[in-house]
Amino acid sequence: MKSDEEIMEILEAYDLTGSYRKAAELADCDHHTVRRYVQLRGHGVDPTESAARTKLIDEFLPKVEELVERSHGKIGADAVHKKIEAMGFGGTDRTTRRAVAAAKESYRSGHRRVYRPWIPEPGMWLQWDWGWGPKVDGRQTQLWCAWLAWSRFRVVIPVFDRTLPTIAACLDQTFRLVGGVPTYCLTDNEKTVTVKHIARIAIRNPEIVPIGRYYGTVVRTCLPADPESKGGSEATVRIAKRDLVPMAVNLREEYRDFRALLAACDAFMAEVNGRVHRETRRVPVEMLAEERQRLYPVPEHAFTAAFGQSRLVGKDATIQVDAVRYSVPHALIEQSVWVRFHGDDLIVTAMNEGLPAEVARHSRSTPGNPRIDDAHYPEGARGERVPTPTTPAEAEFLALGPGAALWLREAGETGVRRVSAKMTDAVALAKLHGIDAVDRALGTAATVERFADGDLMAILAHQVEHDDAEPARPGEEHSLQPGTSAWSGFGSTG
Repeated sequence: MKSDEEIMEILEAYDLTGSYRKAAELADCDHHTVRRYVQLRGHGVDPTESAARTKLIDEFLPKVEELVERSHGKIGADAVHKKIEAMGFGGTDRTTRRAVAAAKESYRSGHRRVYRPWIPEPGMWLQWDWGWGPKVDGRQTQLWCAWLAWSRFRVVIPVFDRTLPTIAACLDQTFRLVGGVPTYCLTDNEKTVTVKHIARIAIRNPEIVPIGRYYGTVVRTCLPADPESKGGSEATVRIAKRDLVPMAVNLREEYRDFRALLAACDAFMAEVNGRVHRETRRVPVEMLAEERQRLYPVPEHAFTAAFGQSRLVGKDATIQVDAVRYSVPHALIEQSVWVRFHGDDLIVTAMNEGLPAEVARHSRSTPGNPRIDDAHYPEGARGERVPTPTTPAEAEFLALGPGAALWLREAGETGVRRVSAKMTDAVALAKLHGIDAVDRALGTAATVERFADGDLMAILAHQVEHDDAEPARPGEEHSLQPGTSAWSGFGSTG
């Protein structure tokens, strides 16, 4: 096979000499080769194009094209190979894959989706979507990811569910973070937003319409199973999951609690909204200041109808739902909260600095079986007696820290003698060894029940020598009972 340059040299030699043989001598080739290329040129055929060779699959190509057309370009090469193999094709699956790839490329060229550039207007569109968040205390979280189309300002809020009240709370918090309400809110076709489609027309969930009406916005949905129509929020979800969910690409550690996840989301928003966006070449937070002028004002109070029924918290920090008492944080006493059931869980929502937040969650119970969480009550309300000083000496001892209070409670339960004198000795030791060291030693003494004279000093010395090591307790297999090895020879004759 001659290269393009060699073919051009052959034709140039023929044009110069007008003879096949003389041109062959100049081009260093056979005169039959010169004649073939000259004749091809004379018939209007590009001599540089190689003639197509016949292939085994040629007679099956109409069937391949038919299968690709019927499947709208989605059929796999393996399925095509099985079908044409049953029709008598004897070639390899590699040949089939090449033919299917060429047929799909031809199909896509005639059915390629054409996009009209979307130029967003300030204050017009906000998009939201959901992504799987990390697990916190064994519970799966969800990431609410919202995105203002014009300014590219992103909002990420972690939650525990995707129910309608949670959507209302996230919308309210998003509107307050961006400082206004847009004209439209675009999202996916979940049951909380769209009940079903009739003739490709979305039938809205009747419970979300009042939420949009309350804030003065219209909730719209993308086309079913068409994520390309909401690419902005899809990108926000992808970026948020990449940076916030612990995985190998970010080396992020597991979150200690939900507050740590909230802090991480705040830091993520500050980072992505404070750097230059690659599309607009501007900082989103600066563009948001301009977009706020086109946003509608946020209502003073949040939409609370979706949070469930309202309840007044009693003086015992409990509410009553279906004749069952459930506890809530004691800071909410004599305040109104909202309750709703989500599956087998009772969710309690309260307003925190003007924003709705989940404050308690209990499993559903029956009358006569209250659900009380000790974490909702202060230490003194849990039935534990809190040491309260009545003399300056007692106040000076208890001021050492929680270890001193624990030591006093345990010493009182054990019936220790000379408690006041030992308290005085502990205060004196604190002046020599430091308050933190003595308080730690008192806590250790209370834990291992060491209240004898000199025990506190011995624990202090041990902690200094072993770098504040934690107390070691003997295991269950350990016993102070003497062994019976001394009796092994009893009764034997020597």
